[in-house]
Amino acid sequence: MAATHVLDAEKIVATVARLHDRVAERFPQSGLARVAGDLAVTARDTAARVERLSRPYYGLRLLVAAAVVAGAAAQIYVARLIDWTAVLRRADAVAISQGLDSAVNLLLLAFAAVLFLWTLETRLKRGRILKALFELRSFAHVVDMHQLTKDPTVVLAGGAPTASSPARPMTEFELSRYLDYCAEMLALIAKLAALYAGGVQDPAVIAAVNEVEALTSDLGRKIWQKIMILSRLAEQQPASGR
Repeated sequence: MAATHVLDAEKIVATVARLHDRVAERFPQSGLARVAGDLAVTARDTAARVERLSRPYYGLRLLVAAAVVAGAAAQIYVARLIDWTAVLRRADAVAISQGLDSAVNLLLLAFAAVLFLWTLETRLKRGRILKALFELRSFAHVVDMHQLTKDPTVVLAGGAPTASSPARPMTEFELSRYLDYCAEMLALIAKLAALYAGGVQDPAVIAAVNEVEALTSDLGRKIWQKIMILSRLAEQQPASGR
């Protein structure tokens, strides 16, 4: 029997926590360290939330089942009170057709109500997951903002800064590590999003998870381009200038 490969939430949480420690040790008191700390908290919350959402809402299911049974019993009770023989004896073809049309409409409405109640649990879970995925999407943009002004060409080539230029105190090695940490954080955000799709077959949830993964992949690609530029520029620098 083939093994089932699923993401381990605990290992992802541990990886995010370890990344936070690495960022805090390398860049203490930095904004990126605070973001990594917030991401570690979000990772723990995500693991707990995924665990809760994977369990059935038994109370809600019992309530829905009771409502369906009560509705069906009420319709049967009302139907038994009617003298159908007398109704059919006095009614003409037009009245019978109108009565059947009304009965069919009532059955359709009853079926729609049952379907609404039956899918209530799925819709509640979907709403909570989509809200959580929006939070992860926001995290990805925050990480991107932190690396936005990290320009490898300025670090290596220098140049006179302007009055509005951002501070760039990092060395070549520190910038490389900073960008690498940002790329790792984006990859872990995608893994946290993927946890929600692990045991869910909801198309809306899967589509939202795919959007988060596509976003983090695009943002990570920009960071890796900077890392490649940094590496190539470093190779072109004379040994005495490093």
